[in-house]
Amino acid sequence: MPSGKQAAVKYYVGVDVGSASVRAALVDGVGTVVAHAERPIRVWEPQPDHYEQSSADIWAACCSVTKEVVRGVDARQIRGLGFDATCSLVVVDKQFQPLAVNCEGQNHRNVIMWMDHRAASQVERINATQHRVLNYVGGAMSVEMQPPKLLWVKENLPESWKKVGYFFDLPDFLSWKATGVTARSLCTVVCKWTYTSDGGWDDSFWKMIGLEELVKDKYEKIGKHVLSPGEAVGEGLTAEAAKDLGLPKGIAVAASLIDAHAGGLGVIGADVKGHNLPCENEPITSRVAMICGTSSCHMGVSEAPIFVPGVWGPYFSAMVPGLWLNEGGQSATGKLIDHVVRGHVAFPELEAKAAASAHSIYTYLNSHLDLIKKSLPVGFLTVDLHVWPDFHGNRSPLTDLTLKGMVVGLTLSRGLDELALIYLATIQAIALGTRHILEAMQAAGHDISALFLCGGLSKNPLFVQMHADITGKPVVLSKEVESVLVGAAVLGACASGDFASIQEAMAKMGKIGRVVQPNHEHKRFYDKKYEVFLKLVEHQREYRSIMNS
Repeated sequence: MPSGKQAAVKYYVGVDVGSASVRAALVDGVGTVVAHAERPIRVWEPQPDHYEQSSADIWAACCSVTKEVVRGVDARQIRGLGFDATCSLVVVDKQFQPLAVNCEGQNHRNVIMWMDHRAASQVERINATQHRVLNYVGGAMSVEMQPPKLLWVKENLPESWKKVGYFFDLPDFLSWKATGVTARSLCTVVCKWTYTSDGGWDDSFWKMIGLEELVKDKYEKIGKHVLSPGEAVGEGLTAEAAKDLGLPKGIAVAASLIDAHAGGLGVIGADVKGHNLPCENEPITSRVAMICGTSSCHMGVSEAPIFVPGVWGPYFSAMVPGLWLNEGGQSATGKLIDHVVRGHVAFPELEAKAAASAHSIYTYLNSHLDLIKKSLPVGFLTVDLHVWPDFHGNRSPLTDLTLKGMVVGLTLSRGLDELALIYLATIQAIALGTRHILEAMQAAGHDISALFLCGGLSKNPLFVQMHADITGKPVVLSKEVESVLVGAAVLGACASGDFASIQEAMAKMGKIGRVVQPNHEHKRFYDKKYEVFLKLVEHQREYRSIMNS
């Protein structure tokens, strides 16, 4: 830990709540992660497509990791705190005590996770209204957004509904816990709740979908006061939260971000001079930040609003102040790769061999692919094996949660070679899905010249190279692998007043590590793979039409 000559260094704490763990980082003013800690959090799956968490469990993990990263640091050097989290729904009563989001009445399970799809019928009814607010979510609302989940709670949990005091997006719940202020972030309410930065809440929408109670109490339950991301919340850290977190009372706490947006903030504004990139002399509107973990999000910004069918937004100032945001996404990417690999009959053999070689299972699989490729480029091994990756529905650009995964080209073989091939084909399918999203964005008016990757999957060189080769665009990796945490720390830095703007903090705290260029000699092969990819969904819809006729 810093001491002596480094005593004047200013630090910022970023806290990131993911799907399965909470992480914290101590970050300096040039974006270097000085200390890092992680704790798991619990997920309940009481029935298919229902995923729940506990806000108390999440906060306890936030406190644990924050205490760990600031241990031994002079409190006077810690200037600000920023939170990001998944866009999960937190339900509490009028005394801010947790309320059950389940039929079992388990109050401690008071969080409906972002990936929960229980509100399928509710979102179908919402989309049937064709209300004007849907224009800002790609034309159709996702089951992963908050209005359908609110409607599900009202229709299925009347006792909880009667007792509700507040519904929070998880990032806003964390800033409330830290400050005692119920203000919401513009990021959360615009991206997941239908708030607009110019008009606010639309009364007619909530009345039309059957949630008129929210209008009657003047939106007290879902947010009357909205702050821009990075803006200081209240009087800073309360005495109680300061004790919980191991931080000094009163330090600046920033209005929060959704986790993917924090990742975008951590990478998209980095200085690219000297890396021979096409976006070097272009504005950041030529970049897409791709945050790839359990799921993947594709964040593109523009100076004017661009409406992209099947892609969320445009959202004004939801990530970068003054710019419009479009957000594409894939509901299951890291989760899908794990599902395919761990469910294969050869997984125990893989696990044993990886352990014996002291490598992760994915490092071992990448090495195994290099062994079996012979003289071929590794990607060409899947010439007869194709995957459609929507095992958890399609978020973008088809916005169809009923789509299912597909695999074409299976054989009776059951060994490690076959596991490695289906792993490769799954990664390629995810990259082909990214290409599908980018093409939709470009057709609507985005001009994209580079991908900026962060998140857990960006640590996998095969995943990165497939995205470069299949999209035909250079992939930029940040110097700090934990870009989401850097993005959260950027918020704290802005709230502290040490930077004049988010843009200034992004440029100074975001650093490029390396660039992965596409192999253009492989373009013809991946163009064919993409053609097959698009045929797969056509066939799935044909099969469904036949079966439903």
